[in-house]
Amino acid sequence: MSLQNDIENAYNLTDLSGETRALFQTFKDELNSGAIRAAEKHHDVWKVNKWVKKGILLGFRLGVLSDYSLNDEFRFFDKDTFPLKKLTLQDKVRQIPGGSAVRDGAHIAPGVVIVPPAYINVGAYVDSGSMIDSHALVGSCAQIGKNVHLSAAAQIGGVLEPVGGMPVIIEDNVLVGGNSGVYDGAIVSEEVVIGAGTIITGSTPIFDLVHDEILRKTEIAPLVIPKGAVVVQGSRSVDSVFARKYGISVNTPVIIKFRDDKTSAATALEAALR
Repeated sequence: MSLQNDIENAYNLTDLSGETRALFQTFKDELNSGAIRAAEKHHDVWKVNKWVKKGILLGFRLGVLSDYSLNDEFRFFDKDTFPLKKLTLQDKVRQIPGGSAVRDGAHIAPGVVIVPPAYINVGAYVDSGSMIDSHALVGSCAQIGKNVHLSAAAQIGGVLEPVGGMPVIIEDNVLVGGNSGVYDGAIVSEEVVIGAGTIITGSTPIFDLVHDEILRKTEIAPLVIPKGAVVVQGSRSVDSVFARKYGISVNTPVIIKFRDDKTSAATALEAALR
């Protein structure tokens, strides 16, 4: 049987055995290597691999709460199926000292730079040449492409349940500005620039000022930020008597332009730091 079938069968069991634990270790090895992913792009459409998320959830059921404390001052307790990832020099990942953590079951490709303190959760996929900056979060099952810069305090949301829920996707050559957040299964296409302080969720309407249209998710498709868009945090008025009386408006992301040579030069990744 295939690994997928084995995981699907084990996920439905109520009595988990030692064989199931060995199966999970094989599954996690594949996650770590990047051979399997929580979501993949097929024919230009991102699809969730539900069975992979089931495998991760299976690991939580199998895990035993264990003591990972360093000493009496640094106390840590977690499931023994998801310890910290054991990166080595051979992984060619630059993990700068200072308090970052990568959970086992996350794929970190060669050439990635992790600046402390950052956190990368289980099931995440971070491709080559990307920088996870200080105080940045890559949530469970989030997919980060090549040469992405998650600036300081950027938050990329994760999702394990429901198993069919789309994780956040950040495609290649994207810049996510400082103190920004992308959540709830939003897909950020290649070469997008997200300005500092911009918050995007899967249910957020995006106002495209270039094409005079509003981008939204639908019942069958997630929110997609188009290739090369430059997105900043804007505001729009609230149309009610009370709101008009008090001048109330709400924050909303807007596309103000699409990436050009000037934008690319201004947002160039710090190659010298890599």
